[in-house]
Amino acid sequence: MFEMLSEHHMVTLIGLGSGILLGLAARLGRFCTLGAIEDLLYGGSDMRMRMWGIAIGTAILGSFGLMAAGLFEATSSYYLSIRWMPLASIVGGLAFGYGMALAGNCGYGAIARLGGGDLRSFVIVLVMGVSTFVVLAGPLAPLRAMLFPQQEVTGGVPPGIAHHLGAVSGLSPNLVGALIGAALLAGSLASAPLWRAPRHIFWAVMVGVGVTLAWAGTAWVARTGFEALPVVSHSFAAPLGDTILWWMTGSVRPLSFAVGSVAGVWAGAFLGSLIKGHFRWEACEDPRELRRQILGASLMGAGAVIAMGCTIGQGLSAFSVLAFSAPVTMAAIFAGAALGLRQLIVGFQPAE
Repeated sequence: MFEMLSEHHMVTLIGLGSGILLGLAARLGRFCTLGAIEDLLYGGSDMRMRMWGIAIGTAILGSFGLMAAGLFEATSSYYLSIRWMPLASIVGGLAFGYGMALAGNCGYGAIARLGGGDLRSFVIVLVMGVSTFVVLAGPLAPLRAMLFPQQEVTGGVPPGIAHHLGAVSGLSPNLVGALIGAALLAGSLASAPLWRAPRHIFWAVMVGVGVTLAWAGTAWVARTGFEALPVVSHSFAAPLGDTILWWMTGSVRPLSFAVGSVAGVWAGAFLGSLIKGHFRWEACEDPRELRRQILGASLMGAGAVIAMGCTIGQGLSAFSVLAFSAPVTMAAIFAGAALGLRQLIVGFQPAE
């Protein structure tokens, strides 16, 4: 069967299969970035934030395990091959986080909600996909390239936490990465309420497994194939634009991991909503809500391009290889989301 598939088909299937895990986790495990931040700030619960820690720790262990086994070369990942720009991580992260609060979802969450029948999320997906390409390759690309030029790393230590700590300490970066992943996983699991909800632990682990499978699969295709296909894992900013373009020009545009990844999250979320009996069609009835969603999606698309990733791209895929950009971008996304949530929840309330 594998002989009948091209390398483009293979990476698409890898994206589809691993993406289904992320989609199921969103619907069955309630894995959500904005939901985790909102629970922590206003709900008095850190359970879903701990789920993020579990997913990241699992992905780090998986990714550095692949590196130790020689199945994944760190510098083949986008996040460790581009010079890190702290200002880009901060500015892009803040814009993305604020936009996420306005829209009520990130790109990943919007795809997952669309799988449950929420047509409002379809608007977020479309606007975010178009906004991403406007800044990435459209009329705003020259301005973005002038303000935040992306330069490849040539030689030296990759811009990663484990690699720099390894260079300083003399330890193997793979060992350092594994230790960091194990510490993060152990710290996130140290919660009695979390252990009373084992399904949350399971689906958080599955998200980390999905990220690892994507690295492993695309690295295998790049290693054994003849096409110059990139080694990638999940992200939901530019891939939304790639998917929209494929649906419009698929006869002349090859399939890609991005298309499979987006389709996989949607399919997994759709299956999850059917399993839970939560599938129902929903539409936007408030023009003000639609306006916020369009503005928020536009900010997310632009912010993700500047920061070189979204909540999943930086928060999981880049974090799994311990890129310097990951924790800084996620801190900025948290701050931007906190500001946006405060404005929505407190700022518009009438003064007493």
